[in-house]
Amino acid sequence: MTTTLDPRHPETVLLVDLDGTVTDSFAGIENSFRHALAVVGAPEPDPRIVAGIAGPPMIDTLNALGLSPESADKAMRAYRERYTEVGWLENSVFDGMGELLADLAAGGRTVAIATSKNQTTARRILDHFGLADHFRYIAGASDDGTRREKSDVIAAALDELGIPTDPQTGHVTRPVVMIGDRSHDVQGAAAFGIPAILVRWGYALDGEEQGATWAVGSVAELRDVLGA
Repeated sequence: MTTTLDPRHPETVLLVDLDGTVTDSFAGIENSFRHALAVVGAPEPDPRIVAGIAGPPMIDTLNALGLSPESADKAMRAYRERYTEVGWLENSVFDGMGELLADLAAGGRTVAIATSKNQTTARRILDHFGLADHFRYIAGASDDGTRREKSDVIAAALDELGIPTDPQTGHVTRPVVMIGDRSHDVQGAAAFGIPAILVRWGYALDGEEQGATWAVGSVAELRDVLGA
């Protein structure tokens, strides 16, 4: 994707993924995932599947394992129960991200979270780490599961921020950038004509940077791209 958009411009809105971008939450996700599979008696998952569980909606991963609809729903409930109880705490902020977000907010930048994680849980995590106040809005998956795809979450964030889309193309009519670590972030943003910055410290598998306009290997590089 090519773009003339400048991420450094103060009017450029920043949408930020949570897992693998702001926080290192893999341990809590993996432990809760394995717990959910044990509850329904599912076999040990392929390591390649485990490597890719952080990012996409968990129910999609469970369905991809070939579980029956009933087992997938039961596993999803077990996952949520464990994650809500202890998994969300098996988590830490990536070095430098807290400071970067604070500087962006202090500089008047419009920054919002757009995550496939449950919205209530996302806010709980950001509150826990003292980061919630850096964001104009925290958009996540809905409790009832009707909003879980990255594009749906981005749509909710855009609506809350008052950013219109062109009725013909569906693309945003104001400068917006998505910052995330997975192809789901890149593809979800592309649906709205939003270029993406892929961060390499998260959970991306090989080749997932394809389609991203920028790719950065450190928070210092991200800070430079954003002019913060």
